Amino acid sequence: MKKDALRAIYHRTERFTVVILLFALPAFGIVYLYQQSGSLSQTLPSWAQYLLLGGGVLLLGVQYLLFHQKIKQSFQQVSLLDKVGLYSSATRQRFMFLFLVSVLSTVGLFLTGSPGFVLLFTLTLVFFSLGKPSPDRMVRLMKLKKEDRELLTEISRPA
Repeated sequence: MKKDALRAIYHRTERFTVVILLFALPAFGIVYLYQQSGSLSQTLPSWAQYLLLGGGVLLLGVQYLLFHQKIKQSFQQVSLLDKVGLYSSATRQRFMFLFLVSVLSTVGLFLTGSPGFVLLFTLTLVFFSLGKPSPDRMVRLMKLKKEDRELLTEISRPA
């Protein structure tokens, strides 16, 4: 029973992260290619461009801090199910922030054509990559014991 609940949480979180990434990447790619065609011109004043870039960087920092705060809460949990539940919640929250930053950078690139938004999206992709759930990351972040480590490795495999 515990193993099935853990497996469901893990796979639901993994699916969520992939879906978010599947929305973010093509949208940015389309805008990037359209921008490279040279058919758009800047429509935002420079102060608005800096505001969007600053907001995106701020959101990247906030998601990092909130994620690690929630992970620290998992140290106080006794049950592996509770720990994985907190990790899943923290990961979903993190990916929603990252999705928001990707939308911000996509809109910013569309409206301004500034390479700063390409850099912002690249940083977001780094966090997407570092945040994708895996048994190794979960063990490392939550500092799990050997038996919990083996269980997480087992549930990550397809049923």
